[in-house]
Amino acid sequence: MHVHPTILCPVDFSEASAGALRYAVAIASHFETRLIVLTVEDPLLTEAMDLGTGILWSPEDCREELTRFAAKAVGGDPDAKPPFEYEVAVGKPAGEILRVARERSCGLIVMSSHGVTGARKLFFGSTTERVLRETGSAVLVTPPDAPAKVRLEDARRIVGRILLPVDLSVHSIEQAQLARTIAEVLSVPLICAHVIEPVRTRLAARLHLTGIQADRRAAAEDRMRELVATLPRRLNPETLIAYGDPAEELAKIADDRRAGLIVMGLHGSPLFGPRMGSVTYRLLCLTHTPVLAVPAHSPEGATLGDSPSASTEAAHT
Repeated sequence: MHVHPTILCPVDFSEASAGALRYAVAIASHFETRLIVLTVEDPLLTEAMDLGTGILWSPEDCREELTRFAAKAVGGDPDAKPPFEYEVAVGKPAGEILRVARERSCGLIVMSSHGVTGARKLFFGSTTERVLRETGSAVLVTPPDAPAKVRLEDARRIVGRILLPVDLSVHSIEQAQLARTIAEVLSVPLICAHVIEPVRTRLAARLHLTGIQADRRAAAEDRMRELVATLPRRLNPETLIAYGDPAEELAKIADDRRAGLIVMGLHGSPLFGPRMGSVTYRLLCLTHTPVLAVPAHSPEGATLGDSPSASTEAAHT
């Protein structure tokens, strides 16, 4: 029997988190999997309530409020009937979200890029940022202006195209296989994009860079061909190579090509441990497109050329 992984959706009673919940409900309903709706209370506020009002804070009261919030968010949609579970935790939001995801074996976290407590760093919610820096689960980050109704049956029309940004490390193979699965399920085109950053050094200003840029592009094209060879031929993915700031260029590509989903990796420099890469972070700040952020499980620093080229079987499928 195939068991679908549990989905976790943290909410803070904001409209942005209600939008994230609608995405989570649509996914959980379609795959008939368990959905945990979580809210996290600040321990200082619960203690202040007890001391200041004489009314004891109760997790059961909070759970009832959470139930009402979820019912309002889905708007009485008769098709939105996943097995809901409501959970209330007390502590720091990011830490509690990660703890619940780990303890309940959640394969997917769905949360908004914005929150009720304000925003910082180009309006990217601080709790979402911290979750992405430490998560071992995939995270679907939804924009704050989510539609009033989200149905997976309409996913093909909503998504339109999938954008797969790749840095041509071995992590790109994992991302590509996940993006391939989603593209095949939804029957939508897949765009594989790589952005070559400009060389910014004092030495570069004194060199004739035409030959260097041509070499860099040729190397990128070779690795893109290796990556595409891991995908079924019937998928016929489009490949793009651009120049400039990666996050800005990818946001432009997503907008210009009307991509409704971005599948992005969560990896950065090995010097700083398993943390979110700067390009992923900046792209999340810039785009209004839902982003499926995927933790890396391959060794840091390797490139496609260092790993066995994938799969003759995939290439001929």
